[in-house]
Amino acid sequence: MTVVVRVDEKGRVVIPKNIREKAKMKEGGYVKIMAEEKGIIIEPLEPFADKYFGAFKIDKWPEDLDEFAVEVIKKWWASQAT
Repeated sequence: MTVVVRVDEKGRVVIPKNIREKAKMKEGGYVKIMAEEKGIIIEPLEPFADKYFGAFKIDKWPEDLDEFAVEVIKKWWASQAT
């Protein structure tokens, strides 16, 4: 499946709904972007929560585990810089 989309002034593109559905991309999900010599590959990432569901005993899960994990990693990274 191939479509043509416009790149806006900030470098953003809109991935059409039928392509997002085919790739099983979810709103709010994350993607990996890889640059090749003459192309760009966008690959959806498996949600962190789905990958580790049931692996840990947690009394109360955050509403958005992916966002929670990103924030924890940012705080850890900042603490390592000092």
